[in-house]
Amino acid sequence: MQHVNRTVVNEFFLLAFSQFHSFQHLLFFAVLLAYIICVFGNITIIQLIRMEPVLHSPMYHFITIFSILDIMIVSVTIPKLLAILLQTKKTISFFGCFVQMYTFNALGETECFLLAIMVFDRYLAINNPLRYSVIMNSGFCCKLAAMSWFLGFLTSLFPTIFTFQLDFCGSNEVDHFFCDFTPLQNLACSDPFISNMTTSFAAVLATVLPFFAIVGFYIKIIYTVVNIDRKNNNSKVYSTCSSHLIVASLAYGSAIIVYVTPNGSHYDKFLALTYTVVTPLLNPFIYTFRNREVKNAFRKKTTEFINVIKSYKQTEMDISIS
Repeated sequence: MQHVNRTVVNEFFLLAFSQFHSFQHLLFFAVLLAYIICVFGNITIIQLIRMEPVLHSPMYHFITIFSILDIMIVSVTIPKLLAILLQTKKTISFFGCFVQMYTFNALGETECFLLAIMVFDRYLAINNPLRYSVIMNSGFCCKLAAMSWFLGFLTSLFPTIFTFQLDFCGSNEVDHFFCDFTPLQNLACSDPFISNMTTSFAAVLATVLPFFAIVGFYIKIIYTVVNIDRKNNNSKVYSTCSSHLIVASLAYGSAIIVYVTPNGSHYDKFLALTYTVVTPLLNPFIYTFRNREVKNAFRKKTTEFINVIKSYKQTEMDISIS
């Protein structure tokens, strides 16, 4: 009987922002523009780091992975949101809903763990510069990156399993623009207490603990930087650390509010826009405009590209004249 109850609902209806019917097309173009800029910006950073030897360091290795995660996160949720805003298909299959929920949360939690690892990397570079290159070798960097993926996908697995085991036999209208834990748990006919607790516990592991680790690392980083001779040029240190701090604040702030105490507020979907659209959109610009090495590499590659175009045009002119 329990199996029958759970399979009564074979698809979910995503309400998204249907209450703002007159703004659907405007929101569609805004989200589409954000998606294009996000994907293009992150791909640009990935290619820039790959092509520029000066950026072949552990920090930029982690930034590359972070950019890949941003592209994957927006690709899990935004295409479906765009389809909903165009009124083409607002439904999602039962299993498709849970696949989307697990993938999105696993990638998001991977990003949270990776942010803590990135700050740990800066902590080693500033507080232990003589041994930094020995400790943060390529093998250790790969292990740290793999650990963030493993922890992210493992932590998200348990709340997904407990939510999947709930009975869905009533309403199938999800007050969100993608499948997430709390909106689905609120639709369950059975008691979602264990599922809620598992979600909160996973959120603490993936957001609260890494956030406090980041705060601890930054306290030590700031203490070290303050005690460094002021005659030294610390602008690179400040710009790099401030970039990480801005990204971490954007990522952890809304995630802690939504997932640590999953009450299922009507405003959760508006907060979700922060970490599904706004944050991935801003990340490439934060790392570009607040990082001197990235800006210099970008100027260099832009100049090289312009020179290639000028050379090509000059060659065409010479051929036409001859």
